[in-house]
Amino acid sequence: QVQLVESGGGSVQAGRSLRLSCRGSGGIFGRCGVGWYRQTPGKEREYVSSISSLYATTRYIDSVKGRFTISKDNAKNTLYLQMNNLKPEDTAMYYCAACWDSGTYQYWGQGTQVTVSS
Repeated sequence: QVQLVESGGGSVQAGRSLRLSCRGSGGIFGRCGVGWYRQTPGKEREYVSSISSLYATTRYIDSVKGRFTISKDNAKNTLYLQMNNLKPEDTAMYYCAACWDSGTYQYWGQGTQVTVSS
């Protein structure tokens, strides 16, 4: 069974940085495209970034371009999201996800909270 476990969230002031990690099982990051989503209370889960399995092609939503960087280390089975110059609107629960199929990711982590104060 695939497991994804996020870590690295916390509370920081605007302008600071955090690096989120997502540890996966079963070599999943070498086999599947993976991504990060975020969600705030009362809102739908929002796509943030993704990286493909074959060519490690990266994508970002416009609001994080130039500030966030997604990467992965297949040998360590770990996905990262480096978040720089954080803004209060980045406050959310962040989830990693793996294996895109039939319009959605098949596996999800439990989330890690990021809180950015002004």
